Amino acid sequence: MSGNSLDRKSQAWSALFSEPMSLLVQRYTASVEFDRRLAAADIQGSLAHATMLAAQGIIGAQDLAEIERGMATIGAEIEAGQFVWKLELEDVHLNIEARLTQLVGDAGKRLHTGRSRNDQVATDVRLWLRGEIDALQALLAGMQRALVELAAQHTDTVMPGFTHLQVAQPVSFAHHLLAYVEMFARDAERLADARRRVNRLPLGAAALAGTSYPLDRDAVAQALGFDGLCENSLDAVSDRDFAIEFMAFAAITMVHVSRLAEELVLWMSQNFGFIDLADRYCTGSSIMPQKRNPDVAELARGKTGRVVGHLMALITLMKGQPLAYNKDNQEDKEPLFDSVDTLAATLRIMAEMVSGIIVKPAAMRAAALRGYATATDLADYLTQRGLPFRDAHEVVAHAVKLGLQRGLDLAELPLAELRALHPLIGDDAASALTLEGSLNARQVRGGTAPAQVAAQIARHRARLG
Repeated sequence: MSGNSLDRKSQAWSALFSEPMSLLVQRYTASVEFDRRLAAADIQGSLAHATMLAAQGIIGAQDLAEIERGMATIGAEIEAGQFVWKLELEDVHLNIEARLTQLVGDAGKRLHTGRSRNDQVATDVRLWLRGEIDALQALLAGMQRALVELAAQHTDTVMPGFTHLQVAQPVSFAHHLLAYVEMFARDAERLADARRRVNRLPLGAAALAGTSYPLDRDAVAQALGFDGLCENSLDAVSDRDFAIEFMAFAAITMVHVSRLAEELVLWMSQNFGFIDLADRYCTGSSIMPQKRNPDVAELARGKTGRVVGHLMALITLMKGQPLAYNKDNQEDKEPLFDSVDTLAATLRIMAEMVSGIIVKPAAMRAAALRGYATATDLADYLTQRGLPFRDAHEVVAHAVKLGLQRGLDLAELPLAELRALHPLIGDDAASALTLEGSLNARQVRGGTAPAQVAAQIARHRARLG
């Protein structure tokens, strides 16, 4: 046999073909280098399938026992790193099946009765992804807890709230952090909802049309912990919308991570100076000895583009496929695997980094004072005394202009000069112009008043456990 061909006996479809697959095609079409991570799911699915085949009288009890014995050996070999993965066997499924047959003989050959690699791989991916979803839920909860516990230390710490990256109104630092908690909580809701659609069994759809064997698909679904079945065999083997939905969740979550990372980068810069990140999450410069670079936050921000790109890749992969299964779908795994790995690693390190943040309240307060953050409070003060808001807005604009000319914050302007702008400004206006007065005035549910923020923290702690 020539060096660029395969042993025809190693291919499941060998009898039909008159020449072996070329080595170039073998390398191009093989997926075992990356889909071997599905091995545990493949074994789990195969054992459930074999148990059902025996219960239905399709294979004998002895065959089932041999399959279980062989799979136990294969699982142990994989766990110990002793399993020999063969490129010529193309994928994780054929590698495991070939080893099983080597170990237990004809019983291994009977395992594939009533199924195809099409429904087998769809089942494996769903099983694997379900486990990853559960692990990611725990990491999302950890991310939220880190933010909540940092927030709990800073309900009264005042910082400028921004719109258009311009100082807008005072908020508490805790309130700002809790905005991200809400984002990650919605991400967790999206993930839980996606899990329900992931957790449906394709096995039994066979190649595309179902099978003539009397399979008990419900029994397999119950054994594997699936919530239900993929009810149409064509759909079961061909669509990857469950993976696309997961990828959309992953992309949205990484966007939230990126926004937080961007703020950490800004806040750590000398121009802001709101926080310090622990040295273990920073790097130095090869030429500038004074530098402390927030590389972890920057890289988290950068990896967001990677995950968003994977979402686009998977959507594009599916858009032109006719029913049913096509080889294109082999390309679903690498972007899915990488997105899971990237998201998990990012959530883990971001949660640790947030827990080590050193807050600089004085710098935050000084920044809030520089931006006339209580201007809206003065407008509200006038409106509550009967002045139409648009007129109050104009009066406060003149007050800010006066402050800019004098180099003073609104709270530092003499009361007589403020009263000269409008007679409704009384002695009690001073309290409305302080940063603390501004915070405490926002008592609406969801507002930045420390009492409301404390209530949010208590709610999140109860929810997260």
